[in-house]
Amino acid sequence: MASTEIEALTQALARLPGLGPRSARRAVLHLMKKRETSLMPLLRALEKVSQNLSVCAACGNVDTTDPCGICADGRRDSRLLCVVEEVSDLWALDRSRLFPGRFHVLGGRLSALEGIRPEDLGIDRLVGRVAAGGIDEVVLAMNATLEGQTTAHYLAERLERFPIRLTQLAHGLPVGGELDYLDEGTLAQALRARRPVQ
Repeated sequence: MASTEIEALTQALARLPGLGPRSARRAVLHLMKKRETSLMPLLRALEKVSQNLSVCAACGNVDTTDPCGICADGRRDSRLLCVVEEVSDLWALDRSRLFPGRFHVLGGRLSALEGIRPEDLGIDRLVGRVAAGGIDEVVLAMNATLEGQTTAHYLAERLERFPIRLTQLAHGLPVGGELDYLDEGTLAQALRARRPVQ
């Protein structure tokens, strides 16, 4: 039996996405065996992130600076705005390095079953960003789920009064798929084949 502290660490790791109890135990054993090269650097990195973690006031990204590194990057095209459901979706699209613009994180998607309404998401902030001007195109990069498409339609209705080009990712994405799990080739094709919202 492991000590209470080691068991607590194992249980904490097991709560992370993609890790179950067995994977968490293996990770803990690795960290204990490689204390100086794995455990200590991990602890230092976690402490730094914990002390500096913030949510970008402009886009909703999670970073250690506000504004985040994406919003602060002067090389980004501020006329292009990509709207995503979650930070993980932003990171997936940004990893592909195919979208040269900025992002807006809603913080979820509309869902009657889960009781998530428009006022629970960053929709008013999005409308405010578009109303302020300087944006030529808004790309709706919602997940290809029923809730994602419902959210996209709602956003299209809210943004139709503005003189912008409104597009969405192509329907080559698998139904029920989530952006964070797609390969870069699929993301690249979806971005290249985006089309006007109807």
